[in-house]
This record gives sequence, structure tokens and C-alpha cells, in this order.
Amino acid sequence: MSLVVIGGVAAGLSAAARARRIDPRLPITVLEKGPVISYGACGLPYLVEGRVHKPEQLIVYTPEYFRKERNIEVRTGARVVSIQHPRREVVLDSGERVRYERLVIATGARCDTLRIEGADRPHVFSLHTLDDAERMKAFLRERRPQSAAIVGAGYIGVEAADALRRRGLRVTIHERSDHALRDDPEFSAAVRRQLELHGVELRTGSAVRSVDDLSADMVVIAAGFKPNVELAPEAGVDIGRSGAIRTDERMETNIRGVYAAGDCAEVHHLVTGRPTYIPLGTTANKAGRVAGANAAGARERFAGIVGTSIVGIFGMGFATTGLSAAQAPKEGFSPVVARVEGRSKPRYFGGGTTVVELVADRATGRLIGGSVIGEDESSGRINVIAAALHGSMKVEEFEGLDLAYSPPFSTVWDPLLIAAQQLRKNF
Repeated sequence: MSLVVIGGVAAGLSAAARARRIDPRLPITVLEKGPVISYGACGLPYLVEGRVHKPEQLIVYTPEYFRKERNIEVRTGARVVSIQHPRREVVLDSGERVRYERLVIATGARCDTLRIEGADRPHVFSLHTLDDAERMKAFLRERRPQSAAIVGAGYIGVEAADALRRRGLRVTIHERSDHALRDDPEFSAAVRRQLELHGVELRTGSAVRSVDDLSADMVVIAAGFKPNVELAPEAGVDIGRSGAIRTDERMETNIRGVYAAGDCAEVHHLVTGRPTYIPLGTTANKAGRVAGANAAGARERFAGIVGTSIVGIFGMGFATTGLSAAQAPKEGFSPVVARVEGRSKPRYFGGGTTVVELVADRATGRLIGGSVIGEDESSGRINVIAAALHGSMKVEEFEGLDLAYSPPFSTVWDPLLIAAQQLRKNF
């Protein structure tokens, strides 16, 4: 038996490495279309900003490492153009054919710029690969732009805005919807305040159809994130309602022996109970491990996600998990909401303000979502809420959590528990 993995970044290499641990003798080949593998894509805005000094700092492993240490053949510059599943082979753009018995599709996603006229101009960028970041840095260094327009107020958009503003540019974000980062008016308003406090203009309800609509020296397109699934239908692999590849709990597609993971694939949402598409690096790595294990003959399952994420905007953490109050009715829930402001530490220890929002389902009393905004410990607090969602915890159970307390780290009544107390009152 042989395993071929299409894609050599997060999900693909996690799959290959896990398959090797399961079966030390399994022939494994990873085909990556780009020039590098295993890099931290989430660090790209910090490379543009200058906090990360060299692109090499974002590269975790090299093809040589995988060949020598893992006995995995990793080929860069190997673009797969077709999957011929009846023949159990993939076709490269060179015409070469690579045979497989098991296949993992980890083709990732891309920023779809085709709908914006002029997106191919030299002063227009996306921020998805190391090449993208290097091209942007060269433009900043050589052309010295004074202003930037960013299309999209998602995670990449606000992080790019942060990076470019720190480099002294005037920055405007254009977002076609009425919210930023999350479908939640309060959360979006907090994002706006933080951006504007640091000189970034946020224009919501601003649909960009052409680069000519933007009066800026450079443009960053950070909208229209789209899974790379073009290879799948031709091979007979089903696409889900989200537009990503449909998988089961073993990360297997509708075709036996063909798996998918990462930003090209759907996963199970533990709150809604339905397939979802939320492309995050954490999910890609974990789902990739499961896909690789099963491709090597194991019987593992990926339980699912709750969509936990965090982004830093000028030193403030904006973290979310599960459903917002606005999203909950669309998924069949009747939301009950509590939003509180508290201190992350006692006043005498200089604790900053932390805003916590909890969302529960009125019918069951179960927590279904939450958000945390604050300078201190935002990641720790959102992770507590995420753990509660994984455990289908009810509000009264969450309120009774035995959370750590010491003045250098927290208050005796953590903002999470204060929010839970308020949430119970709101039922």
C-alpha cells in the first residue's frame, strides 16, 4: 500500500507524519505545488510588520528533514492537476503520474480575487503565502507607499491593517457586510473602536468591485476566502453545502480510501451538530492527523470543532468561540445573552478591563458560544469557554467552575463567572 498526500503545509504534513507513526514501512509521498513546506502562515502579517525578521523564521521543517528523519518523500513544485481515481493516480502539471492506494487531499484555500477588477495589478496583494508576504515587503521597501486599502475585515484583514499601520501607512478597511470579525454588533463595535483608536478607518457596507474604487497606494485583498476543491469533483469526491469537501468523522470522503483535511474540507460543528467550514490552522493540524492515521490503517475519529479563534489588534485580544447571539437563531437556537465588563486582575495589580459575553440556549440551558475582549488573558478565558462547549456544559455547571485565583493572575470572581451569574439571571 502507498499513500499520496496533496498539499505540504499544515494538514498535509500532519497527515503524513501521523501516517508514518502508524505504519513505519508505508511508502508516503507529499506533493506540494509551492516552493516551501511547513511554514506558519499565521505569522505572515508579523513578517510584513517586521516583528518577524526573516521568512526562514516561519519555516518549521524542510523537505530534507522529512526525507532523512521521517522517511517521507516530500516534493516541492509538484502541482497536481488531476486525480484519476479509477486508475489510483494523480497527474502533475509536468505530465508525470504518481500512483496511490490511499490519498489525502489537503489542498488548502485561497483568497479569491477574481471578482475584483484590477486585482492583478502590481500594487495589489493578498497575504496567504510566504511569496505574498515577501512581495509585499519588497513593495513597501522600494515604493514607500503612504496609504493602504484593505478589502475584508476578517482575521487576515485586521491583522494586515495592524501591520501596515505600525509601518506608518494610512489604512482603510473596506468590508461589504455590516460587521467586522464576527456577526455580533457589540463585538464588531469593539473592533471598530480599537481600530479607530489607532488610526485605522473601518468602512462597513462597502463592497469593492474594482481596484479603481480605492484611492490608495497599495491594496490588500483579504476577502473571498475559498477552499481549493477543483480537483475533487472530477475524482468523484462530494462537495458539501459550504463549498468545501464533505467528510465524515474519520475525515474520509464519499470515496473509500480518499481523505480530506485542512482548509479545503468541512468538519463537524459540536454546537450545531452539522458540517461546517471554518478554516483555521488548529483544525487543519488536528484533522490532518486523523486523516493520516486512518489512511495508514488506524481507526481514529475527529470529534469536531466549536470554531475557537483569537486575533490581536494593536495589543488587544479579540477572541470568539461557538455561536454569537446573532448566529444562534439561524441555527435553530433561542439565545440568552449576558455581557459583562470586569477586571482581569485586581485594580492594585493594574488589571485591565476584560469584556466577556456568554450565549446560552433558552430551551436547554446549554452554553453555545461566547467572546472575550481584553489586554490580559483573553486566550486563556476563551479556551475555558471552548472547553465548556466541547463538554456541552450548562450555565449552572459553568458558573460553578473552580477557576484559579491569585492577585497576579486573576480576580477572586473571574469575569467568566460573573458573566455566568448574569446569564442565569437573564433566563
